[in-house]
Amino acid sequence: MLVNGQWQREWNPVQKQDKQGRFIRQTSSFRTRFDTSAITQLSRGERPYTLYVALICPWATRVLIARSLLGLEDALPIKIVAPAITDYGWEFSDFPGATPKAEVAFNYMHELYTLSDPHFTGRATVPLLWDNTQRIIVNNESADLLAILNDDLRPLHQSHYQLRPEQQRSEMEALNQRIYSQLNNGVYQAGFAQSQHAYIEAYTHVFAMLDELDNRLASRRYLFGDRFTESDIRLFVTLARFDVAYYGIFKTNRQRIADFAHLNRYFHDLIQIDAFAKNTNVEHIKVGYYSIKALNPTQIIPQGPKLDWFKYLS
Repeated sequence: MLVNGQWQREWNPVQKQDKQGRFIRQTSSFRTRFDTSAITQLSRGERPYTLYVALICPWATRVLIARSLLGLEDALPIKIVAPAITDYGWEFSDFPGATPKAEVAFNYMHELYTLSDPHFTGRATVPLLWDNTQRIIVNNESADLLAILNDDLRPLHQSHYQLRPEQQRSEMEALNQRIYSQLNNGVYQAGFAQSQHAYIEAYTHVFAMLDELDNRLASRRYLFGDRFTESDIRLFVTLARFDVAYYGIFKTNRQRIADFAHLNRYFHDLIQIDAFAKNTNVEHIKVGYYSIKALNPTQIIPQGPKLDWFKYLS
């Protein structure tokens, strides 16, 4: 963790908790949106921005999926950190599937934060949109980045995919918030709970939301009908990690996604779409979560599970 721009101690997944032992997630600090000058630069073929991501991270993966769907892979190049979180946070190394160390100007993600703000206090998180010219962070909030890709950059990509349709925007935002609080973040609140009460509370919320979503998907292909939206991306990234990581390491083990009739069908539909499959890296997911020393001191990575959707991954 950085305190006033200085790395202070070994990385700890739980930086803040309430009096009941509930895990509290850090709020993102850099929230700039794209303006017309940025879009003009990209339209001219310039590449002034880079996305820094971790393939273990669900927040980063949802941005990567949108980037692929909207045809922005060339416009926004990426740098991928190694999946195992070190005592100094996210590290750039030659781990398979990560960006080779020789192609990155930094050793650790926290270096980008102190370049942007020499007095930054907090965790050095991903995803992160980096301005290569000014050498500062543009935005490190994945929800903002999804809006930037779909909305701000629409004059550039003009994609037929509309991930945030205006007529459903308010309903989507309400569902997104509930999915986030009970499921996306709920699995972390279960895994990083510091009391039995906090764990049971989070566990209950996780499966209440999964039950609700399974029922919702009984009568529709995607969350809002026949076309997928940003909400489906937000849900997918948690489902993709559930059976291979959260079920075990986070103790959310009432049942697997494979055991839900409608969620399992829905997940299989999405994983067959190239943008979803190519940005899902099971090796990074397993190595990343099982490298968390506070939860797995032995650092042993499980061999399983063997799931039938693995065949869709490149």
